[in-house]
Amino acid sequence: MATESNGAPMGAPEVAPTSASERSQQPSDSARTPAAQPASANATPANATPPKLSNAELKAKAKAEKAARRAQAKEAKATAAATAGGAAAGAPSASGGGGSSTGEGKSGKPGKGAAKQDAQQQQLQVPGGGSAPRRLSAVGKRPSLASLEKDVRSVIPDCFSHIAMAKRISTSQAHKDVHPGVLALGQQMATFTVRDSIARLRGTLLAFRKVIESYETPKGNSLSRHFVPHVLNPQIDYLTECRPMCFSMGNAIRLLKAKVNKFDIDTPEDEAKEGLLEFIDNFINERITLAELVIARNAAAMVGADDTILTYGRHRLVEKALLQAWKDGQRFDVVVLDDPFDKTGQDLAKVLRRQGIRVVYAPSLGGLRLQAKQATKVLLGAEAIFANGSLYGAAGTCDVAMAAADVGTPVIALCETINFDRDRVTTDALTYNEIDPERNSAENFRLLFDTTRDKYLDVVVTEYESETGNSPAQAVLAILRKQEDPNDT
Repeated sequence: MATESNGAPMGAPEVAPTSASERSQQPSDSARTPAAQPASANATPANATPPKLSNAELKAKAKAEKAARRAQAKEAKATAAATAGGAAAGAPSASGGGGSSTGEGKSGKPGKGAAKQDAQQQQLQVPGGGSAPRRLSAVGKRPSLASLEKDVRSVIPDCFSHIAMAKRISTSQAHKDVHPGVLALGQQMATFTVRDSIARLRGTLLAFRKVIESYETPKGNSLSRHFVPHVLNPQIDYLTECRPMCFSMGNAIRLLKAKVNKFDIDTPEDEAKEGLLEFIDNFINERITLAELVIARNAAAMVGADDTILTYGRHRLVEKALLQAWKDGQRFDVVVLDDPFDKTGQDLAKVLRRQGIRVVYAPSLGGLRLQAKQATKVLLGAEAIFANGSLYGAAGTCDVAMAAADVGTPVIALCETINFDRDRVTTDALTYNEIDPERNSAENFRLLFDTTRDKYLDVVVTEYESETGNSPAQAVLAILRKQEDPNDT
Protein backbone atom coordinates (compact mmCIF):
# COMPACT_ATOMS: atom_id res chain seq x y z
CA MET A 1 0.00 0.00 0.00
CA ALA A 2 1.35 3.42 -0.92
CA THR A 3 2.01 5.76 1.96
CA GLU A 4 2.66 9.45 2.34
CA SER A 5 5.84 10.91 3.77
CA ASN A 6 4.50 10.83 7.32
CA GLY A 7 3.94 7.05 7.13
CA ALA A 8 0.11 7.15 7.00
CA PRO A 9 -1.72 5.28 4.22
CA MET A 10 -2.73 7.41 1.26
CA GLY A 11 -6.41 8.28 1.25
CA ALA A 12 -6.80 7.75 5.02
CA PRO A 13 -8.66 10.49 6.90
CA GLU A 14 -6.35 13.02 8.55
CA VAL A 15 -6.37 13.09 12.35
CA ALA A 16 -5.27 16.24 14.17
CA PRO A 17 -2.41 15.57 16.57
CA THR A 18 -3.16 15.99 20.23
CA SER A 19 -0.93 17.38 22.87
CA ALA A 20 0.23 15.49 25.91
CA SER A 21 -2.19 17.39 28.16
CA GLU A 22 -5.12 16.64 25.89
CA ARG A 23 -4.19 12.96 25.78
CA SER A 24 -4.04 12.81 29.55
CA GLN A 25 -7.61 14.15 29.77
CA GLN A 26 -9.05 11.52 27.40
CA PRO A 27 -10.36 8.38 29.14
CA SER A 28 -8.41 5.21 28.44
CA ASP A 29 -9.97 2.17 26.69
CA SER A 30 -9.72 0.15 29.88
CA ALA A 31 -11.77 2.74 31.74
CA ARG A 32 -14.63 2.52 29.29
CA THR A 33 -17.14 0.05 30.61
CA PRO A 34 -19.81 -1.67 28.49
CA ALA A 35 -22.48 0.11 30.52
CA ALA A 36 -21.12 3.48 29.45
CA GLN A 37 -21.29 2.62 25.76
CA PRO A 38 -24.60 3.40 24.12
CA ALA A 39 -26.55 0.49 22.70
CA SER A 40 -26.90 0.28 18.95
CA ALA A 41 -30.17 1.42 17.55
CA ASN A 42 -30.30 -1.59 15.28
CA ALA A 43 -29.63 -4.18 18.02
CA THR A 44 -32.07 -7.10 18.07
CA PRO A 45 -34.04 -7.45 21.33
CA ALA A 46 -33.04 -10.44 23.43
CA ASN A 47 -36.57 -11.83 23.57
CA ALA A 48 -37.21 -11.48 19.84
CA THR A 49 -38.09 -14.78 18.11
CA PRO A 50 -36.65 -15.60 14.68
CA PRO A 51 -39.10 -15.62 11.80
CA LYS A 52 -40.75 -18.95 11.07
CA LEU A 53 -39.32 -20.66 8.02
CA SER A 54 -41.40 -22.32 5.35
CA ASN A 55 -41.11 -26.04 4.53
CA ALA A 56 -38.97 -25.30 1.49
CA GLU A 57 -36.65 -23.06 3.52
CA LEU A 58 -36.37 -25.68 6.29
CA LYS A 59 -35.53 -28.35 3.73
CA ALA A 60 -32.92 -26.13 2.08
CA LYS A 61 -31.43 -25.28 5.47
CA ALA A 62 -31.19 -28.95 6.46
CA LYS A 63 -29.58 -29.77 3.12
CA ALA A 64 -27.03 -27.00 3.56
CA GLU A 65 -26.21 -28.14 7.10
CA LYS A 66 -25.74 -31.71 5.90
CA ALA A 67 -23.38 -30.55 3.14
CA ALA A 68 -21.45 -28.45 5.64
CA ARG A 69 -21.05 -31.39 8.01
CA ARG A 70 -19.82 -33.57 5.17
CA ALA A 71 -17.29 -30.96 4.07
CA GLN A 72 -16.17 -30.48 7.67
CA ALA A 73 -15.64 -34.22 8.07
CA LYS A 74 -13.52 -34.37 4.91
CA GLU A 75 -11.47 -31.38 6.01
CA ALA A 76 -10.93 -32.90 9.46
CA LYS A 77 -9.85 -36.17 7.87
CA ALA A 78 -7.31 -34.42 5.66
CA THR A 79 -6.01 -32.36 8.58
CA ALA A 80 -5.63 -35.41 10.80
CA ALA A 81 -3.81 -37.31 8.06
CA ALA A 82 -1.41 -34.42 7.47
CA THR A 83 -0.78 -34.06 11.19
CA ALA A 84 -0.14 -37.78 11.60
CA GLY A 85 2.25 -37.76 8.62
CA GLY A 86 4.35 -34.89 9.95
CA ALA A 87 4.32 -35.97 13.58
CA ALA A 88 7.45 -38.10 13.39
CA ALA A 89 9.58 -35.31 11.93
CA GLY A 90 8.37 -32.53 14.21
CA ALA A 91 7.86 -34.37 17.52
CA PRO A 92 10.56 -33.92 20.21
CA SER A 93 12.65 -36.86 21.26
CA ALA A 94 11.43 -38.90 24.21
CA SER A 95 14.90 -38.63 25.78
CA GLY A 96 14.50 -34.86 26.17
CA GLY A 97 17.42 -33.72 23.95
CA GLY A 98 17.48 -30.82 21.49
CA GLY A 99 16.19 -28.04 23.77
CA SER A 100 16.68 -24.43 22.64
CA SER A 101 17.91 -21.48 24.68
CA THR A 102 14.46 -19.89 24.63
CA GLY A 103 12.66 -23.06 25.71
CA GLU A 104 14.93 -24.11 28.58
CA GLY A 105 15.82 -22.42 31.83
CA LYS A 106 19.28 -22.09 33.25
CA SER A 107 19.01 -25.45 34.97
CA GLY A 108 18.51 -27.21 31.61
CA LYS A 109 14.84 -28.03 32.30
CA PRO A 110 12.15 -26.88 29.96
CA GLY A 111 10.82 -23.46 30.78
CA LYS A 112 7.17 -22.44 30.99
CA GLY A 113 7.10 -21.31 27.37
CA ALA A 114 8.41 -24.63 26.06
CA ALA A 115 6.04 -26.62 28.26
CA LYS A 116 3.09 -24.62 26.94
CA GLN A 117 4.25 -25.12 23.37
CA ASP A 118 4.62 -28.88 23.89
CA ALA A 119 1.13 -29.03 25.35
CA GLN A 120 -0.24 -27.27 22.29
CA GLN A 121 1.61 -29.62 19.95
CA GLN A 122 0.24 -32.64 21.80
CA GLN A 123 -3.37 -31.59 21.25
CA LEU A 124 -5.17 -32.99 18.25
CA GLN A 125 -8.58 -31.71 17.32
CA VAL A 126 -11.26 -34.37 17.13
CA PRO A 127 -12.67 -34.70 13.57
CA GLY A 128 -16.19 -33.41 13.20
CA GLY A 129 -15.67 -30.12 14.99
CA GLY A 130 -15.44 -31.41 18.57
CA SER A 131 -13.89 -29.09 21.09
CA ALA A 132 -12.36 -31.74 23.34
CA PRO A 133 -8.74 -32.43 22.26
CA ARG A 134 -7.02 -35.81 22.33
CA ARG A 135 -3.53 -35.76 23.85
CA LEU A 136 -0.48 -37.83 23.16
CA SER A 137 0.19 -40.74 25.46
CA ALA A 138 3.10 -40.73 27.87
CA VAL A 139 5.33 -42.49 25.34
CA GLY A 140 4.59 -39.91 22.61
CA LYS A 141 2.37 -42.09 20.36
CA ARG A 142 -0.46 -40.46 18.51
CA PRO A 143 -3.83 -42.22 18.33
CA SER A 144 -4.52 -43.83 14.98
CA LEU A 145 -6.62 -42.04 12.42
CA ALA A 146 -9.23 -44.80 12.61
CA SER A 147 -9.77 -44.13 16.30
CA LEU A 148 -10.23 -40.43 15.64
CA GLU A 149 -12.47 -40.67 12.59
CA LYS A 150 -16.08 -40.76 13.68
CA ASP A 151 -17.40 -41.50 10.21
CA VAL A 152 -16.76 -45.18 9.49
CA ARG A 153 -17.36 -44.51 5.80
CA SER A 154 -14.08 -42.58 5.61
CA VAL A 155 -12.14 -45.73 4.71
CA ILE A 156 -14.37 -46.48 1.70
CA PRO A 157 -12.88 -45.47 -1.67
CA ASP A 158 -14.56 -42.56 -3.40
CA CYS A 159 -15.69 -44.74 -6.29
CA PHE A 160 -17.92 -46.66 -3.86
CA SER A 161 -19.06 -43.65 -1.83
CA HIS A 162 -22.56 -43.83 -3.35
CA ILE A 163 -23.25 -47.17 -1.66
CA ALA A 164 -25.20 -46.72 1.56
CA MET A 165 -24.45 -48.25 4.95
CA ALA A 166 -26.37 -48.64 8.19
CA LYS A 167 -25.17 -46.69 11.22
CA ARG A 168 -26.16 -46.32 14.84
CA ILE A 169 -27.51 -42.90 15.75
CA SER A 170 -27.82 -41.69 19.30
CA THR A 171 -31.43 -41.10 20.26
CA SER A 172 -30.39 -37.66 21.52
CA GLN A 173 -29.48 -36.70 17.94
CA ALA A 174 -32.88 -37.66 16.53
CA HIS A 175 -35.51 -35.11 15.58
CA LYS A 176 -37.62 -34.00 18.53
CA ASP A 177 -40.79 -35.20 16.77
CA VAL A 178 -39.61 -38.80 16.28
CA HIS A 179 -41.91 -41.18 18.14
CA PRO A 180 -40.34 -43.45 20.82
CA GLY A 181 -41.54 -46.53 18.95
CA VAL A 182 -39.78 -45.34 15.81
CA LEU A 183 -36.62 -44.59 17.82
CA ALA A 184 -36.53 -48.18 19.08
CA LEU A 185 -37.16 -49.58 15.60
CA GLY A 186 -34.36 -47.48 14.12
CA GLN A 187 -31.88 -48.85 16.65
CA GLN A 188 -32.99 -52.41 15.86
CA MET A 189 -32.52 -51.80 12.15
CA ALA A 190 -29.09 -50.23 12.61
CA THR A 191 -27.88 -53.23 14.64
CA PHE A 192 -29.54 -55.74 12.24
CA THR A 193 -31.73 -57.11 15.01
CA VAL A 194 -34.56 -56.52 12.53
CA ARG A 195 -32.89 -57.60 9.31
CA ASP A 196 -35.29 -59.06 6.76
CA SER A 197 -37.01 -56.63 4.39
CA ILE A 198 -40.51 -57.82 5.25
CA ALA A 199 -39.72 -57.76 8.97
CA ARG A 200 -38.55 -54.17 8.58
CA LEU A 201 -41.71 -53.34 6.63
CA ARG A 202 -43.97 -54.86 9.27
CA GLY A 203 -42.11 -53.09 12.07
CA THR A 204 -42.31 -49.77 10.21
CA LEU A 205 -46.05 -50.01 9.65
CA LEU A 206 -46.70 -50.98 13.28
CA ALA A 207 -44.54 -48.06 14.46
CA PHE A 208 -46.43 -45.69 12.15
CA ARG A 209 -49.64 -47.04 13.62
CA LYS A 210 -48.54 -45.84 17.04
CA VAL A 211 -47.61 -42.47 15.56
CA ILE A 212 -51.09 -42.09 14.07
CA GLU A 213 -52.80 -43.09 17.31
CA SER A 214 -50.88 -40.45 19.29
CA TYR A 215 -51.27 -37.73 16.66
CA GLU A 216 -53.39 -34.67 17.30
CA THR A 217 -53.93 -32.11 14.57
CA PRO A 218 -52.79 -28.63 15.68
CA LYS A 219 -55.42 -25.93 15.81
CA GLY A 220 -55.89 -24.25 12.46
CA ASN A 221 -54.50 -27.23 10.45
CA SER A 222 -55.92 -30.35 8.85
CA LEU A 223 -54.56 -33.88 8.99
CA SER A 224 -54.30 -34.15 5.20
CA ARG A 225 -52.01 -31.09 5.06
CA HIS A 226 -50.09 -31.29 8.35
CA PHE A 227 -49.49 -34.98 9.07
CA VAL A 228 -47.11 -35.92 6.23
CA PRO A 229 -44.62 -32.99 6.23
CA HIS A 230 -44.54 -32.34 9.97
CA VAL A 231 -45.08 -35.78 11.54
CA LEU A 232 -44.55 -38.63 9.09
CA ASN A 233 -41.48 -37.30 7.27
CA PRO A 234 -39.33 -36.94 10.44
CA GLN A 235 -40.04 -40.61 11.24
CA ILE A 236 -39.04 -41.66 7.72
CA ASP A 237 -35.87 -39.54 7.75
CA TYR A 238 -34.75 -41.09 11.04
CA LEU A 239 -35.32 -44.68 9.88
CA THR A 240 -33.55 -43.99 6.58
CA GLU A 241 -30.57 -42.49 8.42
CA CYS A 242 -30.30 -45.58 10.64
CA ARG A 243 -30.38 -47.92 7.64
CA PRO A 244 -31.15 -47.39 3.94
CA MET A 245 -34.81 -47.93 3.15
CA CYS A 246 -35.63 -51.31 1.60
CA PHE A 247 -37.85 -51.61 -1.47
CA SER A 248 -40.95 -52.80 0.39
CA MET A 249 -40.73 -49.88 2.84
CA GLY A 250 -40.50 -47.40 -0.01
CA ASN A 251 -43.55 -48.87 -1.76
CA ALA A 252 -45.62 -48.99 1.42
CA ILE A 253 -44.74 -45.43 2.45
CA ARG A 254 -45.66 -44.14 -0.99
CA LEU A 255 -49.07 -45.83 -0.73
CA LEU A 256 -49.58 -44.51 2.81
CA LYS A 257 -48.85 -40.95 1.73
CA ALA A 258 -51.24 -41.33 -1.20
CA LYS A 259 -53.91 -42.44 1.25
CA VAL A 260 -53.36 -39.36 3.42
CA ASN A 261 -53.49 -37.02 0.43
CA LYS A 262 -56.88 -38.45 -0.61
CA PHE A 263 -58.52 -37.11 2.54
CA ASP A 264 -60.50 -33.93 2.08
CA ILE A 265 -59.32 -30.91 4.00
CA ASP A 266 -62.60 -30.92 5.94
CA THR A 267 -62.39 -34.60 6.91
CA PRO A 268 -62.71 -34.94 10.73
CA GLU A 269 -59.53 -36.03 12.47
CA ASP A 270 -61.07 -39.13 14.08
CA GLU A 271 -62.42 -40.34 10.75
CA ALA A 272 -59.10 -39.78 8.99
CA LYS A 273 -57.10 -41.54 11.70
CA GLU A 274 -59.50 -44.48 11.67
CA GLY A 275 -59.11 -44.74 7.90
CA LEU A 276 -55.30 -44.74 8.15
CA LEU A 277 -55.26 -47.39 10.88
CA GLU A 278 -57.60 -49.58 8.83
CA PHE A 279 -55.37 -49.11 5.78
CA ILE A 280 -52.29 -50.26 7.73
CA ASP A 281 -54.08 -53.30 9.17
CA ASN A 282 -55.39 -54.39 5.76
CA PHE A 283 -51.98 -53.80 4.20
CA ILE A 284 -50.24 -56.06 6.72
CA ASN A 285 -52.86 -58.79 6.36
CA GLU A 286 -53.07 -58.79 2.57
CA ARG A 287 -49.61 -57.78 1.32
CA ILE A 288 -47.54 -59.53 4.02
CA THR A 289 -49.36 -62.30 5.92
CA LEU A 290 -51.60 -63.67 3.16
CA ALA A 291 -48.91 -63.08 0.53
CA GLU A 292 -46.49 -65.35 2.38
CA LEU A 293 -49.10 -68.10 2.67
CA VAL A 294 -50.02 -67.95 -1.02
CA ILE A 295 -46.41 -67.93 -2.19
CA ALA A 296 -45.54 -70.85 0.10
CA ARG A 297 -48.49 -72.83 -1.28
CA ASN A 298 -47.63 -72.07 -4.92
CA ALA A 299 -43.94 -72.91 -4.44
CA ALA A 300 -44.73 -76.09 -2.51
CA ALA A 301 -46.81 -77.30 -5.44
CA MET A 302 -43.65 -77.20 -7.58
CA VAL A 303 -41.75 -79.56 -5.26
CA GLY A 304 -42.17 -83.18 -6.29
CA ALA A 305 -41.37 -86.51 -4.71
CA ASP A 306 -37.70 -87.53 -4.68
CA ASP A 307 -36.62 -84.00 -5.59
CA THR A 308 -33.32 -82.59 -4.36
CA ILE A 309 -33.87 -78.95 -3.54
CA LEU A 310 -30.88 -76.61 -3.45
CA THR A 311 -31.19 -73.33 -1.58
CA TYR A 312 -28.91 -70.62 -0.23
CA GLY A 313 -28.92 -69.22 3.29
CA ARG A 314 -32.21 -68.85 5.12
CA HIS A 315 -35.12 -67.02 3.53
CA ARG A 316 -38.55 -67.00 5.14
CA LEU A 317 -40.42 -67.79 1.88
CA VAL A 318 -38.18 -70.75 1.00
CA GLU A 319 -38.51 -72.10 4.53
CA LYS A 320 -42.32 -71.83 4.47
CA ALA A 321 -42.49 -73.44 1.03
CA LEU A 322 -40.36 -76.43 2.03
CA LEU A 323 -42.32 -76.99 5.24
CA GLN A 324 -45.60 -76.74 3.32
CA ALA A 325 -44.42 -79.26 0.71
CA TRP A 326 -43.39 -81.70 3.44
CA LYS A 327 -46.74 -81.19 5.16
CA ASP A 328 -48.51 -81.98 1.87
CA GLY A 329 -46.84 -85.38 1.80
CA GLN A 330 -43.94 -84.80 -0.57
CA ARG A 331 -40.68 -86.50 0.38
CA PHE A 332 -37.52 -84.81 -0.82
CA ASP A 333 -33.97 -83.89 0.17
CA VAL A 334 -32.58 -80.42 0.76
CA VAL A 335 -29.07 -79.07 0.24
CA VAL A 336 -28.42 -75.83 2.14
CA LEU A 337 -25.48 -73.69 0.99
CA ASP A 338 -24.58 -71.08 3.56
CA ASP A 339 -23.05 -67.63 3.63
CA PRO A 340 -19.73 -68.02 5.48
CA PHE A 341 -20.23 -64.59 7.11
CA ASP A 342 -23.85 -64.72 8.31
CA LYS A 343 -24.37 -68.49 8.82
CA THR A 344 -28.15 -68.15 8.55
CA GLY A 345 -28.34 -71.46 6.67
CA GLN A 346 -27.50 -73.32 9.88
CA ASP A 347 -30.81 -72.24 11.39
CA LEU A 348 -32.73 -73.38 8.30
CA ALA A 349 -31.01 -76.77 8.37
CA LYS A 350 -31.94 -77.23 12.04
CA VAL A 351 -35.59 -76.33 11.40
CA LEU A 352 -35.89 -78.75 8.49
CA ARG A 353 -34.17 -81.59 10.35
CA ARG A 354 -36.57 -81.24 13.26
CA GLN A 355 -39.38 -81.91 10.78
CA GLY A 356 -37.67 -85.09 9.58
CA ILE A 357 -36.36 -83.71 6.29
CA ARG A 358 -33.00 -85.03 5.17
CA VAL A 359 -30.65 -82.03 4.91
CA VAL A 360 -27.11 -81.71 3.58
CA TYR A 361 -25.46 -78.59 4.95
CA ALA A 362 -22.51 -76.84 3.26
CA PRO A 363 -20.94 -73.95 5.22
CA SER A 364 -19.73 -72.16 2.06
CA LEU A 365 -20.04 -72.12 -1.72
CA GLY A 366 -17.22 -74.62 -2.15
CA GLY A 367 -18.27 -77.34 -4.59
CA LEU A 368 -21.16 -75.20 -5.83
CA ARG A 369 -21.16 -76.55 -9.36
CA LEU A 370 -21.33 -80.17 -8.18
CA GLN A 371 -24.18 -79.39 -5.78
CA ALA A 372 -26.10 -77.55 -8.50
CA LYS A 373 -25.64 -80.45 -10.91
CA GLN A 374 -26.98 -82.98 -8.41
CA ALA A 375 -30.02 -80.86 -7.52
CA THR A 376 -33.30 -81.09 -9.41
CA LYS A 377 -34.56 -77.61 -8.49
CA VAL A 378 -33.12 -74.44 -6.94
CA LEU A 379 -35.29 -72.30 -4.64
CA LEU A 380 -34.04 -68.78 -3.97
CA GLY A 381 -35.59 -66.02 -1.89
CA ALA A 382 -35.47 -62.44 -3.19
CA GLU A 383 -35.18 -59.17 -1.34
CA ALA A 384 -36.59 -57.36 -4.37
CA ILE A 385 -37.02 -57.59 -8.14
CA PHE A 386 -36.27 -54.65 -10.41
CA ALA A 387 -38.40 -53.54 -13.33
CA ASN A 388 -36.14 -55.36 -15.81
CA GLY A 389 -36.50 -58.65 -13.92
CA SER A 390 -33.15 -58.60 -12.13
CA LEU A 391 -33.25 -60.22 -8.70
CA TYR A 392 -31.87 -58.37 -5.68
CA GLY A 393 -30.81 -60.93 -3.08
CA ALA A 394 -28.33 -61.74 -0.34
CA ALA A 395 -24.68 -61.74 -1.42
CA GLY A 396 -23.98 -65.13 -3.02
CA THR A 397 -27.42 -65.60 -4.56
CA CYS A 398 -26.14 -64.70 -8.01
CA ASP A 399 -23.38 -67.33 -7.81
CA VAL A 400 -25.91 -70.07 -7.03
CA ALA A 401 -28.26 -69.00 -9.84
CA MET A 402 -25.49 -68.77 -12.43
CA ALA A 403 -24.08 -72.18 -11.48
CA ALA A 404 -27.52 -73.77 -11.67
CA ALA A 405 -28.31 -72.18 -15.02
CA ASP A 406 -24.94 -73.35 -16.35
CA VAL A 407 -25.72 -77.01 -15.60
CA GLY A 408 -29.38 -76.79 -16.64
CA THR A 409 -31.03 -76.92 -13.20
CA PRO A 410 -34.21 -74.79 -13.06
CA VAL A 411 -34.06 -71.76 -10.77
CA ILE A 412 -37.23 -70.68 -8.96
CA ALA A 413 -37.32 -67.27 -7.27
CA LEU A 414 -39.83 -66.37 -4.54
CA CYS A 415 -40.84 -62.77 -3.95
CA GLU A 416 -43.85 -60.70 -2.81
CA THR A 417 -45.17 -58.05 -5.18
CA ILE A 418 -44.63 -55.38 -2.50
CA ASN A 419 -40.90 -55.93 -3.14
CA PHE A 420 -41.23 -55.18 -6.86
CA ASP A 421 -39.65 -51.95 -8.08
CA ARG A 422 -41.49 -50.49 -11.05
CA ASP A 423 -39.20 -47.49 -11.55
CA ARG A 424 -35.60 -48.73 -11.39
CA VAL A 425 -33.56 -51.19 -13.43
CA THR A 426 -30.08 -52.57 -12.84
CA THR A 427 -27.69 -55.16 -14.22
CA ASP A 428 -24.92 -55.04 -11.61
CA ALA A 429 -24.45 -55.10 -7.85
CA LEU A 430 -22.85 -51.67 -7.54
CA THR A 431 -25.79 -49.47 -8.51
CA TYR A 432 -28.00 -50.33 -5.53
CA ASN A 433 -26.47 -52.07 -2.55
CA GLU A 434 -25.41 -51.77 1.09
CA ILE A 435 -22.04 -52.04 2.80
CA ASP A 436 -21.76 -54.36 5.76
CA PRO A 437 -20.92 -52.04 8.69
CA GLU A 438 -19.40 -54.92 10.68
CA ARG A 439 -16.93 -55.82 7.92
CA ASN A 440 -15.65 -52.49 6.76
CA SER A 441 -11.98 -51.55 6.93
CA ALA A 442 -9.33 -49.70 4.99
CA GLU A 443 -8.22 -52.97 3.37
CA ASN A 444 -11.61 -54.30 2.24
CA PHE A 445 -15.34 -54.13 2.74
CA ARG A 446 -18.25 -56.47 2.09
CA LEU A 447 -21.47 -55.87 0.16
CA LEU A 448 -24.66 -57.27 1.67
CA PHE A 449 -26.49 -57.96 -1.61
CA ASP A 450 -25.90 -58.90 -5.23
CA THR A 451 -27.93 -58.74 -8.45
CA THR A 452 -28.96 -61.74 -10.55
CA ARG A 453 -29.87 -61.10 -14.19
CA ASP A 454 -33.29 -62.27 -15.32
CA LYS A 455 -31.76 -64.71 -17.83
CA TYR A 456 -30.62 -66.92 -14.94
CA LEU A 457 -34.15 -67.18 -13.49
CA ASP A 458 -36.66 -69.66 -14.90
CA VAL A 459 -39.74 -68.56 -12.95
CA VAL A 460 -40.80 -66.11 -10.25
CA VAL A 461 -43.46 -67.17 -7.74
CA THR A 462 -45.63 -64.37 -6.39
CA GLU A 463 -48.93 -64.10 -4.53
CA TYR A 464 -50.64 -62.56 -7.52
CA GLU A 465 -50.86 -63.51 -11.20
CA SER A 466 -52.33 -66.71 -12.61
CA GLU A 467 -53.77 -69.68 -10.73
CA THR A 468 -50.29 -70.97 -9.93
CA GLY A 469 -48.76 -67.58 -9.21
CA ASN A 470 -45.85 -68.36 -11.54
CA SER A 471 -44.55 -65.94 -14.16
CA PRO A 472 -41.29 -65.09 -15.93
CA ALA A 473 -39.01 -62.56 -14.30
CA GLN A 474 -39.51 -60.13 -17.19
CA ALA A 475 -43.25 -59.84 -16.38
CA VAL A 476 -42.79 -57.63 -13.32
CA LEU A 477 -44.50 -54.57 -14.81
CA ALA A 478 -47.32 -56.67 -16.27
CA ILE A 479 -47.99 -58.20 -12.85
CA LEU A 480 -48.15 -54.78 -11.22
CA ARG A 481 -50.51 -53.42 -13.89
CA LYS A 482 -52.84 -56.38 -13.50
CA GLN A 483 -52.70 -56.07 -9.72
CA GLU A 484 -53.80 -52.44 -9.90
CA ASP A 485 -56.44 -53.08 -12.57
CA PRO A 486 -57.71 -56.71 -12.77
CA ASN A 487 -59.51 -55.89 -16.02
CA ASP A 488 -56.25 -54.87 -17.72
CA THR A 489 -55.18 -57.48 -20.24
